[in-house]
Amino acid sequence: MVLSLIGLLLCIFAYAYTLSVKKVYSASSDEIMLGTVREGVFEDIVLLNTTVVPLTSVIVSSPEGGTVAEIITENGAYVTKGTPLVRISNPNALSGYTGSETSIIEQINQLRKLRLDLQQNQRVMKQDMMSVENSLRTASRKYRTDSVLLSKQVITLEEFRASKQDFEYLTGRRAILKQALDEGNRSKDMQLRQIDFSIGRMNENLETIRLNIENMTIKAPVSGRLSSYDPVIGKPYTSNEMVGKIDVLKGYKLQADVDEFYINRVKEGQKGVAEINGVQYGLVLHKVIPEIVSGQFQVELVFEGKSAPDLKRGLTVQAKITLSGNKRGLLLPQGQFFQSTGGSWVFVVENGRARKRQVRLGRKNYIYFEVVEGLRKDERVIISSYDRFSKYDAIDMNGEKKTSYDKN
Repeated sequence: MVLSLIGLLLCIFAYAYTLSVKKVYSASSDEIMLGTVREGVFEDIVLLNTTVVPLTSVIVSSPEGGTVAEIITENGAYVTKGTPLVRISNPNALSGYTGSETSIIEQINQLRKLRLDLQQNQRVMKQDMMSVENSLRTASRKYRTDSVLLSKQVITLEEFRASKQDFEYLTGRRAILKQALDEGNRSKDMQLRQIDFSIGRMNENLETIRLNIENMTIKAPVSGRLSSYDPVIGKPYTSNEMVGKIDVLKGYKLQADVDEFYINRVKEGQKGVAEINGVQYGLVLHKVIPEIVSGQFQVELVFEGKSAPDLKRGLTVQAKITLSGNKRGLLLPQGQFFQSTGGSWVFVVENGRARKRQVRLGRKNYIYFEVVEGLRKDERVIISSYDRFSKYDAIDMNGEKKTSYDKN
């Protein structure tokens, strides 16, 4: 009895050990998808679902914040440069601009008055100078005449001294006036330049204020078709917020999101092709935007030569980009397994059971992965998602959907 109990315990321990060594997931056939490794030519291309967009789009923004007061132009309309689109209302900003405009105009008027006063002062000084010079000429003649008359003793010494005193006084006064006039001219010229500069800056500020007031009516910056434009009466816009776009109607390009798997393989200048209405058109990869968002990055393609006619913004076009030359080898169909393993291992099916195997996958296109090593021709591989059983070592392909353990 004791021996039997000991034997039973040993069996239980042995069974428990085998459970800890190797886990097996029992899957039903509708849970998995198989792919067969085959030999063939690997086409190194990437298939893209592209969207038609204009070659050039210009953003229309609101220079001033405010609410929509009037919608002048509807979405989809063709507009020319300067066409009014929508009027923004902002009473507080408008009141501030009006007050600033009034204040600047008052300052400009004060500066202009100061300029007139400076010019008037200079005219007065010039008139004083002219008067002194005229008096000096008279005094100079009398002084010279009295000098002769004194020598002939026609006049008295006192009379001569009086004429000499007048001459010397007017000569000194002219010198002082001339110095004051020269300094006044230099000061006036400097002040007038400063006044003119200040008036110029104030006029620029006035133009800016008037432009800001005018910007309450948003206008088309270029000619083209209005898109992404949906103003509503009362809708608020902040300063420099996008109101819409204008598509410049001078051709189209294709935009597409590409899986991050290709981030190091997709390069500007690569060739491609798009089939539109049964006609193939050559493409060139024009721009790669390397920022990855939600596992994808964006590219732009332009038509090589003649583009397809009658393209419209938003139209979906399938395109192929050639990354390198074709090569013959082993091919594994694409599947969601790659998201769990990164291509470093797969479940390979043999005799009704799938087991993990280390592999190395190379390039991929829109159908296949290129097998570098680890798989043979005609082997079957689970290519559906591994989310449910990625932690298991093997998968029983014939069992029900439950977890079991392999004794072997």
